[in-house]
Amino acid sequence: MTVEIRSNTELPVRREALTLRTSDGLSLVAEWALPVSKSPAAAVVTFHPLPTAGGFMDSHLLRKASNRLPALAEIAVLRFNTRGTSSPHGTSEGSFDEAGAERADVHAAIDAGLALGAPRLVLLGWSFGTDLVLKFGRQCGVDAVLLLSPPLRYTTQEELADWAGSPIPMTALVPELDDFLRPEEARRRFSVVPQAEVVGVEEGKHLWVGEKYVKRALDEVASVALGRAVHLPTEWNEEELS
Repeated sequence: MTVEIRSNTELPVRREALTLRTSDGLSLVAEWALPVSKSPAAAVVTFHPLPTAGGFMDSHLLRKASNRLPALAEIAVLRFNTRGTSSPHGTSEGSFDEAGAERADVHAAIDAGLALGAPRLVLLGWSFGTDLVLKFGRQCGVDAVLLLSPPLRYTTQEELADWAGSPIPMTALVPELDDFLRPEEARRRFSVVPQAEVVGVEEGKHLWVGEKYVKRALDEVASVALGRAVHLPTEWNEEELS
């Protein structure tokens, strides 16, 4: 018997808690969500929304990615709390630095992603997390980046233009009704990055609330991570949930 995948559905997953150690001596709370019995086909390192506005590793879209992608697409998902951020998983050391000292957090997360040894490594940023990816994620070993609702709040146009010399492909999903940056302006800003594809999401909003928009985002995550078009299933065999 199959059941519909809903907001709180957690598919079979193997979870591993870990601590990320930054170059400036902080410990960050983190977790891998891994396929139960297979080696990951790809790894996705996630960067959460603004912690001063309630963003953390358990923000709904990232939590749903960890609940679904290991089972549906054999993708490993790393979530973590940036410095000074608290969530139900715990509190990372340090304090929020407005995308400054978080450079070390990004490097520690990418190192953990590379250490997993999956065939592909993708960076997934959402809102504030996109600024962290854009400012500090242009590193060897990263195969692609995916940006959800990029506000370009902390990223300068010069930092964005620096990606023009990188071979790393970039996809930005920009909601049509975003509070901060909408598709037309995003296409103008990202035009300095030849390999950037800006995709407008009709009627979408910054927070990606609603299963329709969650699935749209996770389909794109899986597609970027696996390097091919993916449409994730909307049902699961109930027996496999037990």
